Amino acid sequence: MIELGLERISRLLKNTILPWRAIHVAGTNGKGSVCAYASAMLKAGNIRCGRFTSPHLIDRWDCITIDEKTVNENVFREVEASIQARDKGEGIGASEFELLTATAFEIFAREKVEVGVVEVGMGGRHDATNILRHPLVTVITKIGKDHESFLGNSLEEIADHKAGIMKEMVPCIIDATNAPQVLRVLEENAKKAKAGPLFRISNEVDDSTAWIWNLLSKEKFEAHQQINICLAVHAVKSALERTHSSLEIPPLLQVIPETLWPGRLQYLSIKEVSGRERDVLLDGAHNAQSADVLRSYVDAKLRGDGPVTWVLAFSKGKKLSELLLLLVRPGDNIIASGFGPVDGMPWVQPVDVKDILGAAETLGIPIQAHTATDTRDALRQATQISNNGPVVVAGSLYQVSDVLRLLRGENISNV
Repeated sequence: MIELGLERISRLLKNTILPWRAIHVAGTNGKGSVCAYASAMLKAGNIRCGRFTSPHLIDRWDCITIDEKTVNENVFREVEASIQARDKGEGIGASEFELLTATAFEIFAREKVEVGVVEVGMGGRHDATNILRHPLVTVITKIGKDHESFLGNSLEEIADHKAGIMKEMVPCIIDATNAPQVLRVLEENAKKAKAGPLFRISNEVDDSTAWIWNLLSKEKFEAHQQINICLAVHAVKSALERTHSSLEIPPLLQVIPETLWPGRLQYLSIKEVSGRERDVLLDGAHNAQSADVLRSYVDAKLRGDGPVTWVLAFSKGKKLSELLLLLVRPGDNIIASGFGPVDGMPWVQPVDVKDILGAAETLGIPIQAHTATDTRDALRQATQISNNGPVVVAGSLYQVSDVLRLLRGENISNV
């Protein structure tokens, strides 16, 4: 169940004191990476920090971290149970995400977090996380089309939702590589909200970013990663100017090269489940913008080794033809797969494998197409078909979750 609005989360947290301050991050793509970089830098500065991102990756509670460690399962379940009891007792009828958000925020208070890094779930203006009235800083990453049935069909409508996290007299860091119409909407909303100052981060090396690349090797990061790093650095810098003004920022950047965001351009071994010697690339790209980034990476880094074997799964509601057209090239292999039930998100369902193959056939791209019965079968087929050529698992973060759980030793079934 997805229900946007702040009335229910307000009732859930009406008697909860939230002493921690927030870095609040909205956008279509890059939110999770910005949050990961930001919380890593806070931890490097010995600041007690929490991070709340969504969806979870392997376990339902791994979306909440304290000082870069997943919250203890028993703590999560205890706080979650108290939130659920409150919801039932007061007849609030909160959604799953609202219950999860309230759980995360109470855990932050319980664990004496100083700064919480919070990713918007969907949109911004009416997202449960926007109960945060006085963040230290807001961040808006790259905006593209996704969740149109909730946020609107135009970039302007979507940007207006994202801009809803801006607050009066609160600095906002924005990705200036966004489309001109998106930037216009963001700037108009900043004026209405009296938010600011507004910091625009571009892909040009200027006074605002040169010092970052004097400390880090720019060429070691992809273009979208460079922007996300700069957004995170400026968010942390802006936040700490208000809470820890004596703390020097440059030394914190040393953790950035070591910061990993699972399921995004992640190489990993599947040898234990398929016998494949070469690592596969795992990426949760699930909308046109993220698929375009993945396509550019695969074309530049992997295509010299022969055709790509794609293990693809998608959530229902995604534009299959658009995504396939971005990713697949003539001569590639497709293994249409799915994913199992998503804990805490029963409304999320995979596209039927036959529909994936049907969309591929409609495009008329000469490819070899196959179907898999489950994630293990998909990886084994990819190993056999690819002949040690490049294999990319993509299309859904939920399929990424299944792969990671499978490698952890769990029995994964897509039926």
